[in-house]
Amino acid sequence: MNREVKNEITKLRKNSRSAFVSSVDENGYPAVKGMFILEHDSMKTIYFSTNLSSRRAKHFMSNPKAAVYFCNTEEVKGLLLQGTMEVLTDREHKKMLWRDGFEIYYPKGIDDEDYCVFRFTAEKGNYYHGLNNINFLIDEII
Repeated sequence: MNREVKNEITKLRKNSRSAFVSSVDENGYPAVKGMFILEHDSMKTIYFSTNLSSRRAKHFMSNPKAAVYFCNTEEVKGLLLQGTMEVLTDREHKKMLWRDGFEIYYPKGIDDEDYCVFRFTAEKGNYYHGLNNINFLIDEII
């Protein structure tokens, strides 16, 4: 993959504040939800937070296969990443993602038992722009 395409993919990812997160439900159907991106280690690792009691958390605890999709509708660009989602409840990760205002959802703060973190680890992806689809392994980008 050429450097220009890598830069486009990286820019789309870094400029996205939210993404569409897909899980597999209990009946084997895809389920999609928009979520805010709170942190990322690299193109390979992205963090989200939500309620441990949520439908999405239950999906990922049963089947960790996941997809995360970023898009720029003005430029008709899309980035699909596929991999696995972990549901984390340790204090270290919860503290890392904690934001002022979360108390509305988690009254007990960081230690609220219903607060959890999703850690997505990408394995492969597809970048769409200009009627072109480019498939890649995540290690080709990082």
